[in-house]
Amino acid sequence: MLAPLRSTAAPYAAMVMDARTGEVLHSRNADTRLHPASLTKMMTLYVAFQAIERGEITLDTNVRISRLAASEPPSKLGLRAGQTIKLRFLLRAAAVKSANDAATAIAEAISGSEEAFAERMNRTARAMGMRNTAFRNANGLTQAGHYSTARDMTLLGRHVIYDFPQYYNLFSRRSADAGIATVRHTNRRWLNSYEGADGIKTGYTRAAGFNLVASAQRGQERIIATVFGGSSTASRNARITELMNMGFQRAPSSATIRRPTPPAAMVAGAPTPGKNVRLTGLVSTSMRPVARPTTPAAPEANILIAAVEADIINAVVAQAVEAAVSDAIANILPPADTTTQTPSVTPVARPVSTEAVMLAAATQPATIVDTQPEVVTRISTSGGRLWGVNIGRYNSRYDAERVLLKVALSEMSALDGALRRVVQRSGGFDANFMGLSREGADLACRRLQARGTTCFMIDTES
Repeated sequence: MLAPLRSTAAPYAAMVMDARTGEVLHSRNADTRLHPASLTKMMTLYVAFQAIERGEITLDTNVRISRLAASEPPSKLGLRAGQTIKLRFLLRAAAVKSANDAATAIAEAISGSEEAFAERMNRTARAMGMRNTAFRNANGLTQAGHYSTARDMTLLGRHVIYDFPQYYNLFSRRSADAGIATVRHTNRRWLNSYEGADGIKTGYTRAAGFNLVASAQRGQERIIATVFGGSSTASRNARITELMNMGFQRAPSSATIRRPTPPAAMVAGAPTPGKNVRLTGLVSTSMRPVARPTTPAAPEANILIAAVEADIINAVVAQAVEAAVSDAIANILPPADTTTQTPSVTPVARPVSTEAVMLAAATQPATIVDTQPEVVTRISTSGGRLWGVNIGRYNSRYDAERVLLKVALSEMSALDGALRRVVQRSGGFDANFMGLSREGADLACRRLQARGTTCFMIDTES
């Protein structure tokens, strides 16, 4: 049984969930509306991942920093108004360091303003079923009307894990290159101390207290635990450890994973979720295609064409037979005596058609040639760097290899020559296609996304 929490300025709330099934294993004040603080950035990053998947923005998009973003209070990356920085660095700073300036810059880059981005966050929250959440900004700084609950944040954490496994590793990085600085994780102490811990997000303001949504995986079991209103980092981590231990004790050792249904990207002007659009205009009659008019050839022309075709065929066959007989005689007769001088005869070259070569090759017996293996070197068009495509993170190597094979068969043209590679990470097994040029990886990823397959480009520098 959990020990009573010391009195704090912020109300206490908690929830424990089996991430595989969504089953709630423990809750306390789980639907009380409280200040989420930087737990908000989970939704900021989730919407950013959606925008990348939809092609609205890329990881390498250069984002210009506004005065508003640069003026946000700590925690911050230290961005300056007017500078440009790649989106990938802003994502790392927001996820790892919980940088407020980076979160605001992400919002403005995707929606044009933080207000418009907050509206998109709210639409996404409603589509997820987060019934007691309202966002007013992208970073979680205290603002009137900005609130959430332990239940809603636990639900959001589960979506982050299962909807974007290719990006989830951001939340477990102890440090990361954020372009202008190396940032360190805000909760690396708990990540290092708890077995299987791999995220997700911390949050603190004076009004909220010390908040945390955490996840850990042990074998096939994964638990998500949420705490609102801790009195300090140490007490919050102690409480989350107790909740996690409770979750692993109560969760079954094996369970069928029931992934949450990802919400549609809630961009401005998008159709309302659940609204059916019925298309009309069915074809009532099927018109028979009209044959293309042709000019009949004269009988004399037909006869002439047939004769020419027959001559060509006879010539090809004759050349092939003659070449085959010559080769056969050369193989049967003994080698010529080099001591006896004979008059040299210069052979007369004659044209041989492609058809003759093919026919002669078909009539000759197969010859076994002992050759060394040929080494093929791939030439990269991206300055010597090899690129790849990641199509997701899976719970087992078998699942990752199976998906790689399925995708390779469905996109043989775009992934021609790519190497299938499974890389084990702390959160699972990454399914990658490697050995592509930058242009080839970009084309392959776009074609996969058009088919509904989640993917993103990777390179040796990422």
